[in-house]
Amino acid sequence: MYSGIKMWQPGSNMRKIKLNVLGISYSQTQSGAYALVLSEEDGEKRLPIIIGGFEAQSIVIKLENLNPPRPLTHDLFKSFADLLDVKMREVFIHKLEEGVFYSQLVCTKDDKELLIDSRTSDAVALALRFECPVYITEEIMDKAGIIIKGDEAEEMLGGRGTGGIESAEDDSLSSFSLAELTNMLQEAIESEDYERAAAIRDEIGKKEKK
Repeated sequence: MYSGIKMWQPGSNMRKIKLNVLGISYSQTQSGAYALVLSEEDGEKRLPIIIGGFEAQSIVIKLENLNPPRPLTHDLFKSFADLLDVKMREVFIHKLEEGVFYSQLVCTKDDKELLIDSRTSDAVALALRFECPVYITEEIMDKAGIIIKGDEAEEMLGGRGTGGIESAEDDSLSSFSLAELTNMLQEAIESEDYERAAAIRDEIGKKEKK
């Protein structure tokens, strides 16, 4: 039986680059998919990764600080790990093969360090919940990273910056009052329509800044 859990073994002295979650947008290359955009913490390169809708939703929920009425799978994983006293130290994107990124969760349990294989989308969703860093090898970043200017990065993310997913209804939300938007946000969360909730949360933020 395949096991995705391994004991930590000291690796080579490869340079690791720390990444931040820049945001999520609709994928322009794959219908029904999304692009997770990661950025170098101390550099100009961006790393777009195609992910599924469920994982995109889970990442956006955490970025937007939404509180779902029921725990999602990644929330359940976090609760289970806390119960068993498993700590997640970091996410490591360690391989790129045929356009697919491979990641590992670097965890600790009873003074032992463990590696758990993970899809990169799941790994990032968990990193946000465990509040741990995300790293990638310099080699992979050199191969897959792209340099995007500030305006182009905003355009890639639909002008929304870090956080939610661009929605076609964003313009229509501007006509509602702050009180109406607050009620709509609660309704969207209760109905578990998190994409709409993220869009409403962004519109509330715009109005509060005025």
